[in-house]
Amino acid sequence: MADSSLQGAVVAFDLDGTLVDTAPDLIGTLNVLLAEEGVQPFPLDQARPFIGKGARWLIERGFAEAGAPLAPEQVPALFDRFIARYLEHIADESRPFPGCVEALDALKDAGAKLAVCTNKLTGLSASLLGALGLADRFEVIVGADAAPAIKPDPRHLAAAVDAVGGEMGRTVLVGDAATDAGAARAAGAGLILVSFGYTEVPAAELDPDVLIHHFDELPEAVSRLLGACGA
Repeated sequence: MADSSLQGAVVAFDLDGTLVDTAPDLIGTLNVLLAEEGVQPFPLDQARPFIGKGARWLIERGFAEAGAPLAPEQVPALFDRFIARYLEHIADESRPFPGCVEALDALKDAGAKLAVCTNKLTGLSASLLGALGLADRFEVIVGADAAPAIKPDPRHLAAAVDAVGGEMGRTVLVGDAATDAGAARAAGAGLILVSFGYTEVPAAELDPDVLIHHFDELPEAVSRLLGACGA
């Protein structure tokens, strides 16, 4: 891919299950809460699909699936406990997916503006990416609390694109789940999904423009999708 072939393009990324395998620390924190409340914890693989709609959803879904659904008034205190514990263990086992760093660098070298568009809180996202040495590769991190509404609402993606001065017609969203597919389609952006993320509906069934199985495939996929090859 030639230098500057993606000049002016925006590549926005989901975080959990797309850039970083965060399941061990997220589910680990959920399991601590479940155990403290006398509820049976989950095996990691069983709870991976619960990730992607934010911590509050993860807590509510986890307790419900464990047979201990929460009353609305129980959630705020559990949410606060979750965030406090997760922050202390945010990068214990979480790691970028193989090839992620190299793909990000290749996209930046080609002139793309990189953004994070995640249903995770912005502060948590920045802390995680900072701990993993990834934060400086992105021009903006737009978390759940920094947008008018969260994915699949297209305004979330629009906020990220606006923040870097991009245009939706030259934007690709890279994600792993239905929330990403919904946001990209509603916004009119390109959609690349990874096959290794956290989703209850297989990524291939979400009709992405391109489905990738490894980050090695991403730079060429973005370039092809935006018609930038040879530009």
